Amino acid sequence: MLANKEFFPFKKQRGIVNFAPMPAKKYQWLVAGLVFAILWSSASTATKIALKAAQPLIIAVARFGVAALIMLVIAHGILRKPLPKGKEWSQLIIYGLLNITVYLGLYVIAMQQVTASIGALTVAVSPVFISFMSVFFLKKPLSGQIILAICICLLGIIVVAWPLLDGASVTPLGLTLLVASMLSYSVGTIYFSSRNWHGMHLFVINGWQTLFGGLLLLPVALFTYKPLLNHFTWNFWGGTLWLAIPVSIGAVALWLALLKQDAVKAGMWLFISPVFGIIIAALWMQDPVSIYTIAGLLLVLGGLALSHFQARKVITNT
Repeated sequence: MLANKEFFPFKKQRGIVNFAPMPAKKYQWLVAGLVFAILWSSASTATKIALKAAQPLIIAVARFGVAALIMLVIAHGILRKPLPKGKEWSQLIIYGLLNITVYLGLYVIAMQQVTASIGALTVAVSPVFISFMSVFFLKKPLSGQIILAICICLLGIIVVAWPLLDGASVTPLGLTLLVASMLSYSVGTIYFSSRNWHGMHLFVINGWQTLFGGLLLLPVALFTYKPLLNHFTWNFWGGTLWLAIPVSIGAVALWLALLKQDAVKAGMWLFISPVFGIIIAALWMQDPVSIYTIAGLLLVLGGLALSHFQARKVITNT
């Protein structure tokens, strides 16, 4: 997942190696931003496609295995980066537990009981959740703007889900699991930003934390495995590989490139990602787009904007 100081008002990660800056041409920045927003917002739809063929935790374990293998081969086999050492291993395990096992484990289970549009909107509000959780873990002051932003974003998600609650496409349990997953992701992001990674390359961190997170999830996946519910068809492999490569690897690499060029402008692409998420869900999953969808989207965007301006104020004053 993503981390941006412009949105998350706490100490910047120490010792992380950034990707090479993008060329300064504006059209290249625009193309990179659009591709990032589309890839990032496609995750919920790809998950729903894979869920047509397999159990959620089987999809998750396969995704993490493929993504971890690719990143570790690049990190240690191609780039020749050193292995983690000492307490860095325990940090990677804890980060993987929060950011992979709990967060994405709950997320993929929740996606069985919500639409792709709801999933995309919930992921989009992660900056607001992180600002809220930093109050408890980093002793940041709890401002009225953050509370209002959370309420507005949650209201927006409820508005989108409201007309679907009578059917099987959205359930209260699914929404609850989504919120719980975002809380775990928020804690994981704060943990990541508060640790000293001693110059460790991003692919080393992401590769190992993804591997550990998947391994911790594997026993649960095997215990709940039901052969008749898993069919390794195009839906399974298409959705899973899309999540593993374009989303987990490609989108993150583009995000870092955007941050390297201009962190403030890069934040704009997080704002528009839920718009792409709803469009993709409507085209691929035939998710309904109604006045409730539009109203809820506007509320979520408003809550994100409020959180964004509060974060900028905090950064400016520190």
